[in-house]
Amino acid sequence: MIFNSVTFLLFFVLVLAAFWVLSTRARLWMLLGSSLLFYGFWRVEFVPLMLVSAFTDYWVSHRLTGVDDERRRRRLLYLSLGVNLGLLFYFKYLYFFTENVAAGLGFLGLDWSPDLWEITLPLGISFYTFQTISYTVDVYRRHRPPIDDWVLYATYVTFFPQLIAGPVLRAHEVVDQLAQRAALRWDDFAVGAQRIAIGLFLKVGLADNIAPMVDAGFAAPLDLLTALDIWTLAFLFGFQIYFDFSAYSSIAIGCARMMGIRFPENFNFPYFATSARDFWRRWHISLSSWIRDYLYLPLTGVEVREPGSKGGLEVASRQRRDGALLLTWAIMGLWHGARWTFVLWGLYHAIWVLAGRWFAPVTDRLPALIRRGLAWPVSLAVAMLGWLPFRMESVPDTLHAFQTLLTPSAYGRLGLRENTYLVAALLMVAMVLCYLAHTWLIPRLKARPQLMRPLAAAFFGVVIFVDFVYLRPIQQFIYFQF
Repeated sequence: MIFNSVTFLLFFVLVLAAFWVLSTRARLWMLLGSSLLFYGFWRVEFVPLMLVSAFTDYWVSHRLTGVDDERRRRRLLYLSLGVNLGLLFYFKYLYFFTENVAAGLGFLGLDWSPDLWEITLPLGISFYTFQTISYTVDVYRRHRPPIDDWVLYATYVTFFPQLIAGPVLRAHEVVDQLAQRAALRWDDFAVGAQRIAIGLFLKVGLADNIAPMVDAGFAAPLDLLTALDIWTLAFLFGFQIYFDFSAYSSIAIGCARMMGIRFPENFNFPYFATSARDFWRRWHISLSSWIRDYLYLPLTGVEVREPGSKGGLEVASRQRRDGALLLTWAIMGLWHGARWTFVLWGLYHAIWVLAGRWFAPVTDRLPALIRRGLAWPVSLAVAMLGWLPFRMESVPDTLHAFQTLLTPSAYGRLGLRENTYLVAALLMVAMVLCYLAHTWLIPRLKARPQLMRPLAAAFFGVVIFVDFVYLRPIQQFIYFQF
């Protein structure tokens, strides 16, 4: 069951009606059952796997509160990490690991060809694994008490709007909202419905219609692609993955909002970032903040004093911070997929962040007008080129593409269909117009409701019409594979 289907919309309408009719306790049971049904609609045999992960952290969190000995507490934490990361490794990385071990042994002249059975990657395992780990680590750090109510905790882990592809929620962001009975408010219904409509428009109206162009372009022989072709495909895939992923987050936020539950935003116009750090404050915000608090800061030796804390970075040496950054981004790349291209993608972003640090003394001396004028287009180009290793099938293909971009003679011709370049240009223009509307026009129109209401009605009329015309589950969300 995926968001861009009539089946999900009917399912959600029934869940929403039951949500507002049932008592608080019955509502929790209903949400838990609905979430398991939603997940089981794909593969019911993986429901127990998710519950094993959830129950392990529920049990460990309660054991942690009764233990003062730090070594025993650490062993309990390692048990949680071992179970969760062990399951993740088996289902997501076992093939990758054995293939690379076999390749390494073959390089040494040793023959080892493991005969592995077929392993299916459970949907959303990376997302709910990170969610349960963050809960256990927060309890271990004494940032929060354990959740006593198993049904409440299990609902937090399995809550269907964000179960498959985020946002990656932390317990303090949603548990109290699930435990309380929110008041029925028209504003929540209206805003939630708008977010769902916009999310569906981004998915079925934009991402799914860009996908064939992107697939055809990346399927073409690399030797036939010119530098301008590669630039165009990098931008097109950048638009596709943004529309696709932000669509899922928007629908998830909208579904929760219609139940009176507020999720944190996961995207904030990332292609208008002016640096690497700014980009990751705007793209997949829940994951980047998770990586910071549960991986990067511990690797630097910094104690995270509270969820979301950035304090104390000054105590880590520059060498340790840089090394931790490279390792963190390599792991983050591998989290996205069991392929060396994803590791390359992670290291690409690490180098982008490090370059910002290294060249800051130089760029800070530039006149403010020049610095601001260069920051956005340079960051946009670097961000879009970063999608090449994410989308390419192999490291050699990725390096070949970058080599083409650095070859002046490769800019002399065009190899894609003309409408591909036109679509990329129109999307760029549309993105700029949407950003200006969001930051400049809409705030001014809100002060003039006599204009705002008819314009908003016309806008959502077009959006809903496109949703109705294109609504069909022909393309899964890209992040389902992660």
